[in-house]
Amino acid sequence: MLIDDVKIRVTAGAGGKGAVAFNKNLMSLGPVGGSGGKGGSIYIKGTSDLNALNKFRFKKEFKAKNGLDGRPQFRDGSDAEALVLSVPVGTVAHNLKTGKDIEITKIGQQIIIANCGRGGKGNFHFRSATNTSPKEFGYGDPGESFEFCFELKLIADVGFIGLPNVGKSSLLNELTNAKSKVANYPFTTLEPNLGAYYDLILADIPGLIEGASKDKGLGIKFLRHIERTKILFHFIVADSVDPVADYKTVRNEMGKYNKLLLEKPEYVFLSKKDVVSEAAADEALEKLKKLNKNITQISIFDWNSIELVRKILNDLILEKTEQKLSDKKY
Repeated sequence: MLIDDVKIRVTAGAGGKGAVAFNKNLMSLGPVGGSGGKGGSIYIKGTSDLNALNKFRFKKEFKAKNGLDGRPQFRDGSDAEALVLSVPVGTVAHNLKTGKDIEITKIGQQIIIANCGRGGKGNFHFRSATNTSPKEFGYGDPGESFEFCFELKLIADVGFIGLPNVGKSSLLNELTNAKSKVANYPFTTLEPNLGAYYDLILADIPGLIEGASKDKGLGIKFLRHIERTKILFHFIVADSVDPVADYKTVRNEMGKYNKLLLEKPEYVFLSKKDVVSEAAADEALEKLKKLNKNITQISIFDWNSIELVRKILNDLILEKTEQKLSDKKY
C-alpha cells in the first residue's frame, strides 16, 4: 500500500546545560565548568523508495536526542547526532505552524526541518574581574518543534492518465520491467506505478472518473501526482461508447483541480484497438483528432503500434539529453 500523505510531529533535541565547577588544584583556582552540547537537529533526505512514507503510518512522533550537559575541567558536553528522516523524492513537507513548504526533488538531497537547541554556557564563561567565582550557568535552549504534513507528488517524465481500465498498466508493463496488476475491471490500479524506459521515468496514474476533483472514486489524491509529470499520455479505449466524452471528462477534472495541468504537452492514445473493427477505430480516431492532433491507435498485441510509442519516447529521451547538454554549457 502506497502511503502518500501523512502528518507527524518532529522535535529537535534541546541543548545540554552548562556546568558549575571550580578548579581545586593549588594555584589554579577558578571556574572550570564546561558548556552543554548542542541537541540533534532533524532533517529530511530524499530517497528513491516510493514506500518510504509507510514508516510514518503508525509512528507519529519523532524526537532527536538532547545534547549532554557540561562537565568540570572545561569539558563541554557532547553534541547529539542529527535525526534524518528518509522521504521519497517528490515529497513536499508542509510546516503546519509556519506555512512554509520544503520540497525534496533529488535523491540524497537533505534539508533541515527543525533546528536544535544550543547548549548552555558553563560558569567558566561568566568569569570577570569583579566575579572571579561565578556560580551562574546557562540552561540549554529547547529544540524547535513543528507539526508537518508530508505529501508525495510523484516526479516523472511521462504520466499515463485516463479513465479506469483503458490499458495504461498493460502498456507500462510492455515498455518497462514494471509488474503492474492488470485485469478487465475498473480500478485495477489502486496506487501509482512507476517504470523506467531508459532515461525516462513513466508513471501510471490510477484511473480518474467524473467527480475525481471532488474526491469521488479514487479521489483527488491521485490528481496531485499529475502535477509534476512533464508530459501526459492520455489513454482513450477504442470500444468506448463516447470517446470524446471520455477525453473531456478527464480533462475537465484536471482543470478543476489545477488549470496548469491542461497546459502540459499531451499525446493521446486510442488503446485496445484490437477489440473493435478497423472502421470503428478509425471513426473514433477522427473524432478525437478534432480535440488533439497528437493521437495514435495502439494495442499491446500490435508490434508496430508499440514501436510508434517507443519512437515517441525515444524522441523525448533525445530532447531530455539535449536539454542536459544545453544546461551544462551555462
